[in-house]
Amino acid sequence: MAGASPAAKTFTPKQEQYLAFIHLYTRLHRRPPAETDMQEYFRVSPPSVHQMVLTLERAGLIKRQPRTPRSIEVLVDPKSLPELT
Repeated sequence: MAGASPAAKTFTPKQEQYLAFIHLYTRLHRRPPAETDMQEYFRVSPPSVHQMVLTLERAGLIKRQPRTPRSIEVLVDPKSLPELT
């Protein structure tokens, strides 16, 4: 993960779950998840997912390409992520 630092582990348990989901989904499907994929998995509303994506991006935990769907990249070391619950 480019740019990830060991001291960068400053996220909440909910953020950890979203990061773990994005990482695992990307490994399994060979492309990042869409926000609708996260919405279905976590059973939350579209605005909730979008707000979490924006929060993760502002915190420097993920990177996205503007106006490009499925462009989320996790910037956290996958070894520091928990199992999905």
